[in-house]
Amino acid sequence: MTMKICIVGAGAIGGYLGAKLALAGEDVTLIARGSHLEAMQKKGLKLMMADGSSQIAVPTLVTSDITEAGPQDVVILAVKAQSLGAIASSLPSLYHSQTMVVTAQNGVPWWYFRKHGGEYEGTRIQSVDPEGIIETHIGASRVIGCVVYPAAEIVEPGVIQHKEGDRFTLGEIDGTKSDRIQLLAQSLKQAGFKAPIRNQIRTEIWIKLWGNVAFNPISALTGATLEGIAQYPLTRELARQIMIEVQAIAEKLGINFGITLEQRINGAEKVGAHKTSMLQDIEAKRPTEIDAIVGAVIELGKLTQIPTPHIDAIYASVKLLETVSQAK
Repeated sequence: MTMKICIVGAGAIGGYLGAKLALAGEDVTLIARGSHLEAMQKKGLKLMMADGSSQIAVPTLVTSDITEAGPQDVVILAVKAQSLGAIASSLPSLYHSQTMVVTAQNGVPWWYFRKHGGEYEGTRIQSVDPEGIIETHIGASRVIGCVVYPAAEIVEPGVIQHKEGDRFTLGEIDGTKSDRIQLLAQSLKQAGFKAPIRNQIRTEIWIKLWGNVAFNPISALTGATLEGIAQYPLTRELARQIMIEVQAIAEKLGINFGITLEQRINGAEKVGAHKTSMLQDIEAKRPTEIDAIVGAVIELGKLTQIPTPHIDAIYASVKLLETVSQAK
């Protein structure tokens, strides 16, 4: 059964998803903007894979206007966390009664304490959704959590280079293995992705976040790659101290990582000479995901009464760097 799937934010990761889903025969709409949008409208979307092969996908619709797409079975939000608020009010035009909304952002998601069941049930994370606008226009009942592992980049307008990885881990936020999430996972698998369903999606989010809180800001501040940070003794130790603070917060929230801190650092090192998304954003003078990835963790530190001196220091530094780099 063909599904109507809209990718909101068809950049590197969104485009990679959309191209493969379209090539697998799904009814795909891509929401994009600028020269990338124009190139895709004229020539389709070229996907270059890590093994050297390439294909051109022709989605059903490529537009900058969300309201043009009409109701969808699946909406995949592939924009950066800091862009969600600006587009939230347009999203209901994509819904029918059963529409799933897949949140594929880095960092702590706005829905973290929805259907959580813990003592903080219902708490809003101000760093991510200060006015509650995102929640108002999405609603927790539609949400499927997603942790994104692939790396890709737009090498020129309309052309995406896949670098590595093909796993998009999925989870209902109440931990159930629903019919709808199995249908979504099946569509992703048919398109060539790994799409494991986890009953503890928050644990998956924390495992990725554990490294991101340390490596993304350090890379933004130094210009270094993951490998460079992990191999230089002083920055490796700084990353470790940041990750100790992250781990204390996560464990207070009931998370069990299941791997050691050293294993997580080694995992980042193995990715090699990769520039983090935060470093790429600083270099391109774009806003970063600092609030969702780092600011939200500081907020959760306050909530759980865990001190975060190392995280506070890098947060302040990147916030200033972001201001300075965009002013140039």
